Amino acid sequence: MASRGRRSAQAREDEQRREEKGEQQALAPQGPTILPPPPPVDYDVFMQGLVQAMLTQAQTQAALQAQLQDQAQAPTLVP
Repeated sequence: MASRGRRSAQAREDEQRREEKGEQQALAPQGPTILPPPPPVDYDVFMQGLVQAMLTQAQTQAALQAQLQDQAQAPTLVP
């Protein structure tokens, strides 16, 4: 009879654990997380940055092209 008492106490503990796990699982988020919308874009600032980057690239390309032409026109010294 004492063993029956222990079994029922153990069964109650197991049942409580299962219920707690079920509650924890129920509290877990379901489905994909929905993010808030991104902040509005200031296209004026974006375009200014884009134009600045394009100008910098054009200036760099022109400087490199000038260096190449200078090197091609320079006499080569043979030791």
